[in-house]
Formats: sequence, C-alpha cells, structure tokens
Amino acid sequence: MALTVKKVLRLKQRGKYADRDGLYLQVKSETNRSWLYRYTLRGEAHWMGLGAEKDVTLFAARAKAFKARQQVRNGIDPLIEKQQAQQSVLLAEVKTKTFEACAEGYFAAHSVGWSPKLRKGWQQTMQDYVYPTIGKLSVSAIDTALVKQCVEPIWQTKTATANNVRRRIEGVWSWAKTHGYCSGDNPARWDGHLEHSLASVSKIKKTQHHAALPYVAIADFMVALRAKEGIPARALEFTTLSACRTNEAIGATWAEIDLENKVWTIPAERMKAKKDHRVPLCPRLIELLQELPRLNEYVFAISSNAMKRLFRSMGYTETVHGFRATFKTWANETTSYQNEVIEMSLAHAIGTKVEKAYQRGDLFIKRVRLMQDWADYCSRIHTPAAVLPMRRAG
Repeated sequence: MALTVKKVLRLKQRGKYADRDGLYLQVKSETNRSWLYRYTLRGEAHWMGLGAEKDVTLFAARAKAFKARQQVRNGIDPLIEKQQAQQSVLLAEVKTKTFEACAEGYFAAHSVGWSPKLRKGWQQTMQDYVYPTIGKLSVSAIDTALVKQCVEPIWQTKTATANNVRRRIEGVWSWAKTHGYCSGDNPARWDGHLEHSLASVSKIKKTQHHAALPYVAIADFMVALRAKEGIPARALEFTTLSACRTNEAIGATWAEIDLENKVWTIPAERMKAKKDHRVPLCPRLIELLQELPRLNEYVFAISSNAMKRLFRSMGYTETVHGFRATFKTWANETTSYQNEVIEMSLAHAIGTKVEKAYQRGDLFIKRVRLMQDWADYCSRIHTPAAVLPMRRAG
C-alpha cells in the first residue's frame, strides 16, 4: 500500500518503506529519514537520493520521483543529470568568486603566526586601496589594468605602501588560481610584467636606513633600560640582545621558546626570508624570560609601538630596528667573527645561489659565542679613567 502523510510520521523503525513507482522512505533513525528513488536503466539497478524527509514532503518526493521516472523512460540517467546540475552550480560559483572572498581565504590560510601588526596592516591596505576598486569583482575578471588602478594613484607618493598592495594582490590572485577560481598569468606580478609600466621602487625613493645608536653608547643605554619596569622595557632589552626584528619579538610565543636548550626558534612563516631561524638565548635572556608573567600565548603582550614609545620617552631619537645595525657595526669593528656568522645572527641570506646550496647549517655554535659576547659588551660597566697629574721631568 502507498504511504500516507500520517504513516510517514509514524514510521520509526529502521528500514526502507515503499510508496509506489519506485519511491521509498529510508529510515535510519528517528532523526535520520530520507527519500530514495529506485530505478533500473540498461539492466542495472540504481538508488537516487531525493532529500531528507524533514525538508521534502511526501507529495514533493513523489513529484521528484515522477520527474526522474520520465528521464529514465527517455533513456536519461537521472543520477548523472543530478551530478551535472551540481557541477554547473559549482562552476558558476567558481566563476563568480569575488576578489574579496579570495582575500579572506588567503588571509585565513596564511595569517596564522603573523604578528598582530602584520595582520592589521594587511587587512588595512586591502580596505583602503584594494576592495573599493576590485573587492566585489570576480577574481577571474581581475586584469593588469585593474591592478594598476589600485596601485598607480599612490605609486609615486606612498611607494612602499603601493608595493605592499601590489604584492598582496599578487598573493591573493595566486591563492585563487591554486583553488581553481582563475587561470592564466598573475596580473600583479612584477618581474617581466609591471616592471615595464611602473617605475622601480629604488628609482622613486632611495632607501632610508634606520637611525642606529652608536655601539659605544649601548652599555649606558642598557643601564638606563634595566632601570625601567614593565613588559615594554623587557621586550626592548630582549630585542636588543637577540638582534632580532621588532615584529619577530612582538610576535614571539612561549611555544617557540626552549628554555632548557636555550634557544628561540622563529618559524618560517614569521621570518622575512621564510626560513626557520634559531636564536641563541644567553643567560641574561633566560633570566629575563623566566621572570616574565605568562599572560597568554605571546611572550610580550604589548602593542607594536610600545617599545618605540618607551625608547622615545628615554630621550633617544634613534629607532628600535636600528639596534640590528648597532650589533652589526660592533661585531664588524670590534670582533674577529666571520661575516657569515654575523649575517646569520641577523637572519640575512648570504652568498650566491651556489654557496647557499652548499651551506646547509646555520653556524649555531659560533653564533652562541657571538651573542654571548654581544650581551657581555652591552652589560659592561663603565669606570671613569683616573686623571693623573703631570710631573715635570728632572
């Protein structure tokens, strides 16, 4: 007998219950009930799902089964038709995937491990310079002309920002291509493409180096700094003694710190060179870390400008990033360490491609000694020289 609405509601026991003309109600549990259509095509039996019982009424299921039965009579496999319809919907979604949606996907995939400053800056440049022009457009429609509309207005006046915008568009577009949302050459690529229509960054504005504290003044600075209390002061000391970049220190997590082995391992995704970087931890840094409160996953739960504000409040006009230059100048002028050891301590790429291929280590043992010497130099005590009276000869 055919099913009725009341009978459908009463059926609770696991099984398949026939209606008519190949329509069945499948019951797996009280909350898992669905409609099936059974048909035979070219001598082979098939089962086709028609939807959950809670979403499809008995009469709607019969209508779906009737449509499928008509297809079978015409030699059409309704399952293949259903799959093709679903693929058409997916293809339409792919073709209309907006650049903004792709940017959100890229950000979710890559921002893990970024510093708060980098995450905020990335999103801000998108909001200010990209989304107003191409955010709502299909990513497959983005071409060179549209990319240039985003960057050309600020290429001469805000060159560094404009180049960041270009690189971020390039990254999002590459992510979209990998996911099948677009194809062809990246319209935001620089080499062999935009370099021919936009002036190079180096020609527009000469690189301005970060002002650095002279290394002969570092000990006096360290005395004043250690007299300061608070997390920003300890973060600045940590940054100075480790010779790391500001964003690397701000983004440091406790999971990266190995106090037992006295090493801080910065993961590749947080490094400028996109390679893991091991930083030796001298005794003073171990002591500093042990004294810090563990408020959350970050070693220094402060804003990106906290160290800069502290440095300025101490009367200095140089930059926090400049301490890397202070370290390098000290190492070059007052020590006998090889340049490779110094550069690796700064996480700089060294040598030609061939040399890089053969240089597999990171000179860690030598860097341990170098960083300890740097810490000792920063902590040395100044003693005023005694003034001796001159005596006449004879």
